[in-house]
Amino acid sequence: MARWVEEHGRPGDDQTLRDVCATFQRRVVDTLVKKLILAARQERVETVVIAGGVAANRELRERAKTAAEKAGLRLVVPPFRACTDNAAMIAFAGLTRLARGEDDSDTLSVSPKTALASVTRKGSGRRG
Repeated sequence: MARWVEEHGRPGDDQTLRDVCATFQRRVVDTLVKKLILAARQERVETVVIAGGVAANRELRERAKTAAEKAGLRLVVPPFRACTDNAAMIAFAGLTRLARGEDDSDTLSVSPKTALASVTRKGSGRRG
């Protein structure tokens, strides 16, 4: 979407804006569903879960369901009311720490090469 806006400028009319946003959403959902199925196959699991704020997206729910069925996987998705984003909670926790004078800025670092540990699975699911 950023490249489209850079090339064409900000959408001037409501329909163009809606089309650009719908296209962006479609590409994000394409990527998430593809990675969901790929990860399930790689980890040899039969049940996958989508959760958090992103799981409230209807297109993601529908396309994940279709892709999971096609791949022979069981998909679990919480009810909409349980698909919330923790951003507000994290921001509030940070605000309360800042108000108490706590500051972690000297202990935090940022790296574009950060990676998760190679083994992050929990539970007793079947492993490869």
